[in-house]
Amino acid sequence: MSGNKGADVTRPDDGGLIETIKVIVQALLIALVIRTFLFQPFNIPSSSMVPTLQIGDYLFVSKYSYGFSKHSIPGSPPVFSGRLLGTEPKRGDVIVFKWPGDQSTDYIKRLIGLPGDHVQMKDNLLYINGKPVKKVQTGAEKGDAGAGLEEEFTYFNEELPEGLNHRLQEKKNYFNVMGRNTPDFIVPPGNYFFMGDNRDNSSDSRFEVPYGVGMVPFENLVGRAEVIFFSIDGVAWKIWEWPWTVRWNRIFNRIH
Repeated sequence: MSGNKGADVTRPDDGGLIETIKVIVQALLIALVIRTFLFQPFNIPSSSMVPTLQIGDYLFVSKYSYGFSKHSIPGSPPVFSGRLLGTEPKRGDVIVFKWPGDQSTDYIKRLIGLPGDHVQMKDNLLYINGKPVKKVQTGAEKGDAGAGLEEEFTYFNEELPEGLNHRLQEKKNYFNVMGRNTPDFIVPPGNYFFMGDNRDNSSDSRFEVPYGVGMVPFENLVGRAEVIFFSIDGVAWKIWEWPWTVRWNRIFNRIH
């Protein structure tokens, strides 16, 4: 009898399976690196940032903008505290952060108050460090108020102290004045004050946890919203409806 019984022989089928597994593992590792250190996709499920962001917008968030914390990693494992390569955010940035209430739910709002700032709402006008922020009305129209209801909204351009302009939406007939008149908030060191652009329908830093977000620690910042890569007024997986449900004019819009 002849043959080399000690030879290491791999059947072709086994080799193909091993190569497939290697490719899958490599692809997952690349995706993990991109998601952790570069960009992460998010979708908008609520109206708190209307008119800047609409329900059904899909956007990319840059993970490197403010450095990295445990929340940069999927699942927020407690591998370290604070931030690595931390860079201070700028007032007016639209930022995804982890809700301080449970350290896991993602919120997206606009940065209004920096550490040490005084922030207050008086008769629905924003004051930063005792000075009113310029707000100019640009129009009014009916819009979606949720639950299938329509309501009249007023739109404004607001100019933050550093000169950044952005749009706001307010309800024309609104009787809940809690968010329109607030105490004078002092932003603690290492924390930030956020508000939604849909001022009358946003759980933000004007309200304490669990009714809002309160002050948000630097460590909780996930990244800066950069660009809308897809937007749909409907169900994304119903591809046959895309010709009339995709908001083509919003795709690739920069977020500011």
